[in-house]
Amino acid sequence: MTVVKRPNKRAEKAQETRRRIIQAATDLFVADGYGATNLQDVADRAGVAVQTIYFVFGNKRALLKELVDVTIAGDTEPVATMDRPWFTDAVAMRTAPDMLTEYVPGSSAVLARVAPIMRVLEAAAANDPEVSALWPQDEDLRYVVQRAAAEALVTKSGRRRGLTVDEAADLLYGILSPELYLLFVRDRGWSHDHWVKWAGQTLRTQLCT
Repeated sequence: MTVVKRPNKRAEKAQETRRRIIQAATDLFVADGYGATNLQDVADRAGVAVQTIYFVFGNKRALLKELVDVTIAGDTEPVATMDRPWFTDAVAMRTAPDMLTEYVPGSSAVLARVAPIMRVLEAAAANDPEVSALWPQDEDLRYVVQRAAAEALVTKSGRRRGLTVDEAADLLYGILSPELYLLFVRDRGWSHDHWVKWAGQTLRTQLCT
């Protein structure tokens, strides 16, 4: 007889509580700033006791760290960026232009999620040195991802002749950056779709024949 596993109600409830806390913190950090928001504010908005936040996250810095990680990933699943379908599907494409057609929208979706919290992070790091220490300073994880994409791209047909991994990685890192995305979308009023089209065309011009 087949044994059907029942959903773990306690685990589901804990995950939902975690999600509500992260969403409440995101809303308040963006609206009021990291420094001006205390954990009681977050607890009230999430509908939990403040002790629950301390139990789940430990402190406000740890909450910010998880908030950023979840925002980048798009969910709470423990799956690395380079193992996510948008990345693996892109690097599996046969030609360099086809890879960029898949890769730019996926990478840009991450930028769209991260954009609202960029100012929060900048202000938090400026006022609390321990916030900067939450992310390793000896390795730029965003560059690691873009270099992995570059390594795949230079092996494909349709790439520009003479293109090196270093150059491809630098171009992906620079053009698909949160700073450039914010410059065009937030500051200059571009739509997300306009950004994706421009970034794709620019990278194809630079990286492909």
